[in-house]
Amino acid sequence: MTHWFHRNPLKATAPVSFNYYGVVTTPAASKICNDLRSSRTRLLELFTDLTCNPEMMKNATDSYFSLLQGFINSLDNSTQESKLRYIQNFKWTDTLQGHVPSAQQDAVFELISMAFNVALWYTKYASRLAGKENITEDEAKEVHRSLKIAAGIFKHLKEDHIPKLITPAEKGRDLEVRLIDSYIIQCQAEAQEDHTLSSLEPTYTLKWRKYLHLKMCFYTAYAYCYHGQTLLASDKCGEAIRSLQESEKFYAKAEALCKEYGETKGPGTTAKPSGHLFFRKLGSLVKNTLEKCQRENGFIYFQKVPTEAPQLELKANYGLVEPVPFEFPPVNAHWTPEILAAFDLTKRPKDDNAKPKPEEELKPVKEPDIKPQKDSGCHIS
Repeated sequence: MTHWFHRNPLKATAPVSFNYYGVVTTPAASKICNDLRSSRTRLLELFTDLTCNPEMMKNATDSYFSLLQGFINSLDNSTQESKLRYIQNFKWTDTLQGHVPSAQQDAVFELISMAFNVALWYTKYASRLAGKENITEDEAKEVHRSLKIAAGIFKHLKEDHIPKLITPAEKGRDLEVRLIDSYIIQCQAEAQEDHTLSSLEPTYTLKWRKYLHLKMCFYTAYAYCYHGQTLLASDKCGEAIRSLQESEKFYAKAEALCKEYGETKGPGTTAKPSGHLFFRKLGSLVKNTLEKCQRENGFIYFQKVPTEAPQLELKANYGLVEPVPFEFPPVNAHWTPEILAAFDLTKRPKDDNAKPKPEEELKPVKEPDIKPQKDSGCHIS
């Protein structure tokens, strides 16, 4: 089912050397910088490594984030920020904005941006796992959990860290509330995401919105189909026919949107839902059930078909997943007051070359091409 999921591209970032010549005055402080560089590089590599699993990802994220915390928080757990918070400029692209990055000289921006990519990785891992030919129950649970973890990361960033940025998020960028909400909701329930995207600029959200709209139509068709079967079982054949007619209408709309989505240009992988067995099976189920209802109404029930479609029960929320609460790891134990003191900010060059240059383009992350496998009929997202 990998190709049922639309996934936006990973964020790209400029390399960071963490070399502060003259500022770093002891070997221990220099080692911290080296560890930051290597752990960041390792984490970026894992984003596109097909062998990476959640345990490997968690170990890598804990390693980098715990070291980065020394650039953000005080070592005594007070509310005071680290003196190193603004020492380094970081550049990150946005998932929907192409290759021109946002740049901020702020370690909190780095923390948020990298964690955003970690959340995206969990959604892509879930998609890849769900695409296996014979998915097991344990793997299905891992798909579900991965999406809950991703939702938890997005939620934590939105509530606890994005508000701390000195430079507010620009409209349409990844860290804007509407974009974050869209990712959170997509992780929670992929039939309900389109509303938060509707107010955003269509030039960069249109493809994503088309995908979410077709999924909404598909699952609405499912709901009316099964509601029609329930009505027929209760001898309400006329209402069942009307429910199946509504299902047929939404299924046809989903088919049309599949074609539109495939032809729409925009960032992200192009899912191919209409070619999947579970998509085609619904079409057959709707057609056969409607014909059965019409036959039985003509021979047995003789009930009038209502002009209005029956109301679906939409108040239930038990299908929504709750995000797994997320917290960043504490400051790495290698950070000590002595090491922090060994960063002499008075020796920073006056001509700082690390000023933001947002017009500079970054190469997109080369993500592995996942070949579609035989359809398992799995409906997990």
